[in-house]
Amino acid sequence: MSLGFSSQAIAGEAGNAEETEAAAAPVAGNGLVDANAIIVTGAKTTRSATAIQQTEIQKILPGVSPLKAIQTLPGVLYITADPWGNNEQNAQTFVHGFAGNQLGYTMDGLPLGDQSYGNYNGLSPQRAVISENVGRVVVATGAGDLATPSNSNLGGTVETFSSDPLAKFGIQGAQTVGSYDASRTYLRIDTGDFAGGNSAYISGVRQRARAWDFNGIQKGWQANAKFVHDSEAGKFTLYFDYNDMVQPNEDATVFFKPSAGGTATAAQLYTPYTKPFYYPDFDGYRSGYLNAFGNSPAAQGSNYRNYYSDAQRTDYLSYLRYDARLSSKVTWSNTAYYHHNDGVGVVAGPLGQSITTAQAYLDPNYGSLPSNCRFTANNNGTKPAACTALNSAQAATAGAALVAATGGSGLITRTTEYRIDRVGLISSISAELGRHKIDLGGWFEHNSTTQWRRWYAVPVGSPAMSTPYIRPGDVMEPLFTQYQGEARIKQLQLHLQDTWQVTDQLLVQAGFKTSAQWANGRFPVQPKVGSLGGTTALPQGKINSFNWFLPAVGATYNVNGHEQFYFNVQKNLRQYQAYLAGGGGPWFTGSQAAFDAFAREGKPETSWTYEAGVRSNRQLGSGVALQAQLNYYHVDFSNRLLAIPTNPGGIAGSGITGGTSTLVNVGSVKTDGFDAALTLRFGNTFSVYNALSYNLSKYKNDYTSTALGIGAATDTCIGGYLVTGGIVPTCGKQLPGTPKWMNKTVATLNVGPIEIQGIGDYVGKRFATFTNDVSVSSYFLTSLRIAARVPEGSLPLRKVELALNVTNLTDKKGVSTLSIGSATNSYSAYPIAPRQWFLTLSAAY
Repeated sequence: MSLGFSSQAIAGEAGNAEETEAAAAPVAGNGLVDANAIIVTGAKTTRSATAIQQTEIQKILPGVSPLKAIQTLPGVLYITADPWGNNEQNAQTFVHGFAGNQLGYTMDGLPLGDQSYGNYNGLSPQRAVISENVGRVVVATGAGDLATPSNSNLGGTVETFSSDPLAKFGIQGAQTVGSYDASRTYLRIDTGDFAGGNSAYISGVRQRARAWDFNGIQKGWQANAKFVHDSEAGKFTLYFDYNDMVQPNEDATVFFKPSAGGTATAAQLYTPYTKPFYYPDFDGYRSGYLNAFGNSPAAQGSNYRNYYSDAQRTDYLSYLRYDARLSSKVTWSNTAYYHHNDGVGVVAGPLGQSITTAQAYLDPNYGSLPSNCRFTANNNGTKPAACTALNSAQAATAGAALVAATGGSGLITRTTEYRIDRVGLISSISAELGRHKIDLGGWFEHNSTTQWRRWYAVPVGSPAMSTPYIRPGDVMEPLFTQYQGEARIKQLQLHLQDTWQVTDQLLVQAGFKTSAQWANGRFPVQPKVGSLGGTTALPQGKINSFNWFLPAVGATYNVNGHEQFYFNVQKNLRQYQAYLAGGGGPWFTGSQAAFDAFAREGKPETSWTYEAGVRSNRQLGSGVALQAQLNYYHVDFSNRLLAIPTNPGGIAGSGITGGTSTLVNVGSVKTDGFDAALTLRFGNTFSVYNALSYNLSKYKNDYTSTALGIGAATDTCIGGYLVTGGIVPTCGKQLPGTPKWMNKTVATLNVGPIEIQGIGDYVGKRFATFTNDVSVSSYFLTSLRIAARVPEGSLPLRKVELALNVTNLTDKKGVSTLSIGSATNSYSAYPIAPRQWFLTLSAAY
């Protein structure tokens, strides 16, 4: 099958499910259509958007996550350490300079939250639907539809759609094996049409794969079921998803670059390429790596190794939808959904690295100890130099007692345990009134979410109780609960839009949406004083934020049936994160006073997005076709929020014991960029697709790192890289993490039953600090797919195919995901995964 890249317009935006399903289907009239298109540009009428279809998704790698699949699209950067894109700990997304948690995500129109790790308001697309059941993914790189149910789509949107049941009875299956003991088994059974207008499928998948640099098994089970009843009166859809997964994690490597004229210690310069965990070598970790007090090697500094780390998540997601065809011109769609998640993030590692928290709870003398006699990080059992109330022998005795209190192994386990219960309603009505199409709708969600920070022993005589595949709370009681945060969040979004077909060539869209959030956060369990960077109590309270008018206007003009011009202008905002177990939201600031000031004076992040472009679809003769799009965009991003750590071990410090922050407004960002993409197709034999992207996102303000309260942006632009007088010189600097240049290439060759596809992915240099004093080099990754299909009619099956996929074909080394939290000098990074191969046998009856 050839790879196409076509332009296409839809007569109206996806105001209901039925129209959403049509968002990538050929239409007549104002659209530019290519029936062979696989990657489709212009999948939204007046916006820059790209759709990738099911066939192309599975070519990248059978079972690939929807987010990993969009990495081939223009303007998109998605990176993760595993080839499927499933690992969420080290996943990173940028679209036109906006980070992953500043985008909107949906699955079949359901909100999936902001995709932050340790999510409080959703789940990842790969947990919401099995990869092989994805019909397509649509990425709006500028601004999403007004109807998109999201409170985080400051930038664009990523919409994933599950496939509908087949019209005929069928069985599909696939088995993948590959590098590092990878195995993925997929099965789906379709009923076909029965009893007039009814159809359904049930599907399941099991996946296991060992990490490439440590002995951890990524594994999970997932099941989907979908039922559709379609009649003249309307379409009823019922969907269910179950996902249970385990993802062993490794820590990022911390890199340090001294300022000009500065120096670095040997420990700061220790930067291993990977930081694999030690599991399952329990004895080797205890006796060969840790000392008797559970301290890690001092020479390794921040790049010490943990015994293990993992993320375990269980999700139940269901929705029912009815699209009522009230008349030939009026459709009313209503969706009710429910999502339950329980999960845990686990780190088992050196007691010494967590001693500043553990001692506060487990040392009976802690309250009477002078503060300068309390153990410092990685110094359990060592008397601090300034301490005069203890001698070295007494400190060693106290350290040994803490080892005994935590199981006698020298290890301790920290968890963040999660619960999410979301229930929501989405309703929209679409009416055609002459040349006008009116869309009116709304979204309401109630979310109840809780996060617990708990600590567990690692019993020296029972290592089987401490593994990446067991939730600690299932096998033992916690030593203590450091804190518990609860949030109740209500979302309301309304939208109204008119799509006006002014002439046969000109289409105009205009409308607006509202965004309202009522959030109440509290801490039924507060941290003990001294256990969380000196915090006396975490703040509690309500923050209600509203914006009743977020406008959008756009148009398309079909010049001659081959070229089409478009533009879109839109305002968006991102509501505050009501996550109560870490930085990024107002509820984890360092004091009640800081929270109250933010609740009183703070402003949500907002953006104005302007985009314009041209699409072309040409048949050049002799079976040669060209499809292309050129898109320019400009973004004014205001009220950028930054969590500035208020104590050592804070959010940017990456300390396992954690810390609080002050959430401050650090000013604005100005973005300009373009995407240029084209496909040349030579009949059904050969096609080549290339997308070039440029993004210049610059901070417009310096900010003060010592500011408490709301206004931390300054009117200065001091330049350079050094923090001077508390002023961080970010003005004029490029947004870190996102490259200026990217290029994607996909070439496909079909020779009879053999198909060969190569993918090239260039990511330019990326800055790794807010002041741009440190950067990581560009890289170019390639992948290859060779597939052979049994000719149709040779077997009593619809399809039999054997495919070989090779990722990172040249075995390139370098930096993949960046973890950015510092103004200067340091950053954390994950390595590029090595070359891996996967062989897939798929069949359909």
